Amino acid sequence: MTGFCLGVAFSVIHAMIPATSLTLAWTHSVEKIRWEEDYAIRDDRLVLTAARVQGSGAGMEPGVNGVRRGDWWEYHPDVGPLSRITLANSVFTADYTLCANGKCQKLGTLLGGADRDKPVDLFPCPMK
Repeated sequence: MTGFCLGVAFSVIHAMIPATSLTLAWTHSVEKIRWEEDYAIRDDRLVLTAARVQGSGAGMEPGVNGVRRGDWWEYHPDVGPLSRITLANSVFTADYTLCANGKCQKLGTLLGGADRDKPVDLFPCPMK
């Protein structure tokens, strides 16, 4: 089975999430607005399947196909499959939240105290 791995310092694996899809959520550092992205693993690549943002401004436009549903702008980003994404993981911003299999956890909790000021890679990996 393939799942999601979190790596710090040249992708040394610090955490594994046994799932084929997850939601990555965070609060924008300037606008203080919630943003969520849904990822799936397909052919050992990350596929961004949908995204939601609770407002706009400071680089947070929902895209040309954005639809307003309640408090959220929902859209489908035009991004090809990715081998990994890098999360800033800064002490100056709120922590990321990762949700999979009906459970949400903070990035810092998943990393078990790994340095909060180092970028973190999220990438597909085989589960042991």
